[in-house]
Amino acid sequence: MPSLEEELFPSTPGKFKIDRAHAINRQFNRCFASTSTMFLWALFLIALTASYLSFQSFVDSGSRYFSASWGGIQWEKQVRNSAQIHRSGGMSVLVTGAAGFVGSHVSLALKRRGDGVVGLDNFNNYYDPSLKQARKALLNSHNVFIVEGDVNDARLLAKLFDVVAFSHVMHLAAQAGVRYAMENPHSYVHSNIASLVTLLEACKSANPQPAIVWASSSSVYGLNEKVPFSESDQTDQPASLYAATKKAGEEITHTYNHIYGLSVTGLRFFTVYGPWGRPDMAYFSFTRNILQGKPITIYRGKNGVDLARDFTYIDDIVKGCVGSLDTAGKSTGSGGKKRGPAPYRVYNLGNTSPVTVPTLVGILERHLKMKAKKNVVDMPGNGDVPFTHANISLARRELGYKPTTDLQTGLKKFVRWGSL
Repeated sequence: MPSLEEELFPSTPGKFKIDRAHAINRQFNRCFASTSTMFLWALFLIALTASYLSFQSFVDSGSRYFSASWGGIQWEKQVRNSAQIHRSGGMSVLVTGAAGFVGSHVSLALKRRGDGVVGLDNFNNYYDPSLKQARKALLNSHNVFIVEGDVNDARLLAKLFDVVAFSHVMHLAAQAGVRYAMENPHSYVHSNIASLVTLLEACKSANPQPAIVWASSSSVYGLNEKVPFSESDQTDQPASLYAATKKAGEEITHTYNHIYGLSVTGLRFFTVYGPWGRPDMAYFSFTRNILQGKPITIYRGKNGVDLARDFTYIDDIVKGCVGSLDTAGKSTGSGGKKRGPAPYRVYNLGNTSPVTVPTLVGILERHLKMKAKKNVVDMPGNGDVPFTHANISLARRELGYKPTTDLQTGLKKFVRWGSL
């Protein structure tokens, strides 16, 4: 077998001799020249490819910028117009969960009095999204723009704070429902804990930092048997994952208040009901089933004790939310650095008048002029608690909070809305 050298430089009898050193040098030069040419071509192709990819990336980015559900010149204009303040001393508020039950009512109340409002909602399908779309249409008719997006989207939040220097954030987006937590626990961690941290990170880095009011829950009182529930009571015995995520939220917001100087107010809502409410709530499903002639399930506690709730009409909850925004002190941080202590507050927002579930059903029967078909069963171990009862003395004193709608009146308004 010929050697590599023989392969490159054959010795053929009868041919003229070539000086071996000269031949090697000449072959090397040829090879180098060929390699140099290939190298230059390679560089050219690499440069051409890089240019193409850069251009394609620019085109794709531009396409995404103009075709995405958020972003773009027109989108920014809508956000700014919605955030425009129309009253002296008004505020610009980012409302998360704006297409939700409480969120839509709070957004409307703020807009009507001249505050700037921008909504954010992901329109998930926990319940029929068409109801959220109907709330969105209602808000659009009052010039409230709702951005479709997830609070966990840090880029979207950064963009919103870049477009508008929000003075306040009303954080109402959450995964609601005690029983659903047993079916989809990860949704509660994603929506109630992870998204809260994402929002707080955006707020701490914003300049100026906004004051934050957010929805906790009466569920944090868990298995507490002392009534009425007071903000000073211990809340370390949650009865459901939903309650645990809200309790975690209170601890997390306290941490951000302490480290970054964010002004934070947590509101513990007590069983909110009324027009545009959530279909998964008992009063809503009871009404629907009674009208359709379907049976309703009424749970009872241990020893046959009726369950009782501190039902709070939506307009009263809105008063507490707006009062919390109006009295929220300013955040004290800048660029994520705390410059001094900032307010940290927690309030109960309830009606202070617990009503048993059978009494609720009786009121609905009178308003609907129909009798309910009732199935009375023992309460399963699904995280529900037997009663709730709010002590609202702190909210009365510091927010001027005063509920004015009893269950009889509130359910009458709800039934009237449902018949429209």
